[in-house]
Amino acid sequence: MATRRTVLSAALVTAGTGTFTVAALKPLLGRSDTGPAAPAAQAVAAAAPVVEKFRLAMPTMPVLTPSSTANGVDRYVMTMRRARKEIIPGFQTEVLTYNGHFPGPVIKARSGRTVSVRQYNGIDMPTSVHLHGASVLPEDDGSPMETIAPGANRTYTYPNKQPHASLWYHDHAHHMESEHVYRGLSGSYLITDNVEQALPLPSGAYDVPIAIRDAGFDDRGQLLYTMGDFDGRNTILSNGKAYPYFQVAARKYRFRFLNSANLRSFTLRLADGSELIQIASDGGLLPKPHRTTEVALSPGERADVVIDFSRYPVGTQIVLENTNLGGGPVENFGQVLRFDVTRTAPDTSSVPAVLRTMPALPTPTAERAVVMRMDESGAPDALAFLNDKVYDHNRIDEYVRHGASEVWTITNVNTFMPHNFHMHLVQFRVIERNGQPPTADESGFKDTVWLMPGDKVKIQATFDTYRGQYLYHCHLIDHSAMGMMGQFKIT
Repeated sequence: MATRRTVLSAALVTAGTGTFTVAALKPLLGRSDTGPAAPAAQAVAAAAPVVEKFRLAMPTMPVLTPSSTANGVDRYVMTMRRARKEIIPGFQTEVLTYNGHFPGPVIKARSGRTVSVRQYNGIDMPTSVHLHGASVLPEDDGSPMETIAPGANRTYTYPNKQPHASLWYHDHAHHMESEHVYRGLSGSYLITDNVEQALPLPSGAYDVPIAIRDAGFDDRGQLLYTMGDFDGRNTILSNGKAYPYFQVAARKYRFRFLNSANLRSFTLRLADGSELIQIASDGGLLPKPHRTTEVALSPGERADVVIDFSRYPVGTQIVLENTNLGGGPVENFGQVLRFDVTRTAPDTSSVPAVLRTMPALPTPTAERAVVMRMDESGAPDALAFLNDKVYDHNRIDEYVRHGASEVWTITNVNTFMPHNFHMHLVQFRVIERNGQPPTADESGFKDTVWLMPGDKVKIQATFDTYRGQYLYHCHLIDHSAMGMMGQFKIT
């Protein structure tokens, strides 16, 4: 039986073996400045400078400071604007940023304490900010159609009435999200609570968010963008740097890995095959540590992993590899970053045998089915569907009773194309994958789940927080832009 790990290792290899390839997707932005067609983009990328690996240091993203903490609310201000950053050695690349950072700054929140973020749009395109994985009112969810006009601003309120979790925020403006996220509009949002704080896990400087993604560059070091250009995005970035190094002490670290790529999945492992301890997924801590040698992430998924560098002597250099090459060359996709063990440091942290107690699943009150399908013909006007419908912001696809706990069966009926499924508002539980119980890495709360062609996954979600209208969609972002998105309304 194929496990989720082997499934992800095959992801997007099969996508290029039939008559249909991801590069055949047609841009739907309705603009003429989205870049050349995918083959032309790949040709330009082929002429781009060869990137020397491990030249640049991987930055830790700054933690945003609130402008006010009055009345029990942490208030922040962000401005979306263009900036130039050294992503590949020797070049200044124009990117889209939050507050000038690529990726955006980290917001640290606490369960039960409200966060308010005023977002100023300083770019020349409409934007919409979605806090991925958050339980929020509909007006604060970052609807694709409720955008911030250039020069305008909007305040989003996040009540944080949910447990600890490693979330992330990103643009969600319909037909523009793909390019905006690709060019840099994303960042991490970390919620903590007493359950997490009571554990002796690595913390402070030893708790490091790392956003991993791919990108393609021209011969001037500028980002190339064409929707669906999977093959042309041939350079791996970590926290906005191509194949960086990161200096560590010979002790335990907690790395919060986020796959912020538009299309590409990753399977991460240390080059020597040493143990990784996955302690969390999208919605926070797993019930118990998952000891493994590799961790798989599709776009939008997160995994918190503890690595113990005390097993290496000072002076060791160990590469974090990606074994999911997606049919591409190992020299481009086989290495992600390098850890350099440069010093010793005291370490009182540990990974307990039990991390959290998962609540019992309630008796389901309803069942629904979602079929994911994309036109695989390679036609220039190819579309993507949920239950044979493309997204229509005027249509409600599912009505859900407030307080209901429902089982949704998600099926990918495509022959070649992988997908994944993301639901707004709720953290759900995977209860079955292809007729089998979930594996350890899917035993916690999730908001994004992976489906290879032919996969069928059952999830259970409880809708007992807010009423209103929310999205569910494929989080291979280019697929949702092709129409693979629906809406549910809680009444």
